[in-house]
Parts: sequence; C-alpha cells; structure tokens
Amino acid sequence: MIENDPEFATYLGAYLKKYDMAITNYEDPLLALSCGVDKYDLLILDLTLEGMDGLEVCKKVTQQYDIPVIISSARGDISDKIIGLESGADDYLPKPYDPKEMHARIISLLRRYNKIAHLKEESQSAFKVQESEVSFRGERLDLTKAEFEVLRVLSSAFGHTVSREQIVNSCDSLNDSYGKTLNTIIGRIRHKSSPTCIVAVRGIGYRLVE
Repeated sequence: MIENDPEFATYLGAYLKKYDMAITNYEDPLLALSCGVDKYDLLILDLTLEGMDGLEVCKKVTQQYDIPVIISSARGDISDKIIGLESGADDYLPKPYDPKEMHARIISLLRRYNKIAHLKEESQSAFKVQESEVSFRGERLDLTKAEFEVLRVLSSAFGHTVSREQIVNSCDSLNDSYGKTLNTIIGRIRHKSSPTCIVAVRGIGYRLVE
C-alpha cells in the first residue's frame, strides 16, 4: 500500500488482518518503487502523495510490473478517476469507504486477475493433468475425485493464486469453502507429490508452484 495517511493505513490494515491479509504501507512513493512493489500480490494506491503524484506512480507501476492496482483516494474528480484507469489501474475506490468494500474488491480483483494472468503464462508445471488422470514428474498419481478436481483448478492457473471460494465453486466434490475439507485435500495432494508443490496464500487461497 502507498498511502500518506498512516492512521488510515493502520485502520485498513487492522480490518484486513482479520482475513489474514497483511499490508505493508509506504508513505514515500519513491521508497515504495525502490523496494519493488512486484513482490506483493496487489497494490492499494493513494493519489495525494509527497514527492510524486499518485497518477504518475500508477503509470510507473503498471508500465514496469504485472500487478493489480486499486486506487484509494479522497480526490473525487472524475478526471482523476478516468486518468487513473487509463494509466493502468484496475479499480478506483473513492474515500471515505467501508473497509468491507475494499476487502470485497481485493478478492474480486485477485480472482479476475488470476483468470486473466494464467492465460498469458505458458505452464511449466511438473504436473500433467489430462482428462482422467494426473502425472507428477512423469509418474502417474492415484488421486481421489476431489483431489483431481482441486489439482485441475490449480493447474489451470499455474503460478497464480486461486481463492478458496473459486476452488470450491469449481469442484463438484467440495461444498466447504472455509472448513477443513479443502485443507485436508491440499495436504493429501502434497503427500502424494511434493510437500512444496502448493503454496498457501494467507487470507486468499492456494498457488501451484511445481
């Protein structure tokens, strides 16, 4: 997050923490750019900043990195919104707003972003998912129907995070998005292939990385 109001950043961060989302805030946009914003899953960007206008930051970020951007600003001028979106921002949320709405937009954007992003990247997964079977590094895996469905969803978005909700909604064998069922299935897939093949992204979902 690049936000020059530390109290607001703390307030939003405390709310999102309830959903296991961690925010790192930079008040200085130049420092944020030098630290490399691409190491984060998403950028929340204020427009009124010291040293560099937020719209200029948005242009630099979207030109250099493939990261979703939500503009969070008290500047309500329609021209700022238009310029922000034209500069590459994915969403624009005017202040003040309920943090529930920001949380919903983050989830929605990451879901849409992952669907688009995986189409741009050629899969190099060690898993080969065919119509009725899966192999890992050339060896066939004996999977249950639920394990197969979960792995198929993660494989289709290889290298990108898929939300728990999206996984569950895409699998006929699952109906428990926040309980232990999905966690158990992920654990069994890791046991049958590699303990590091699936990474858990706190507050969001899972990412297939092998």
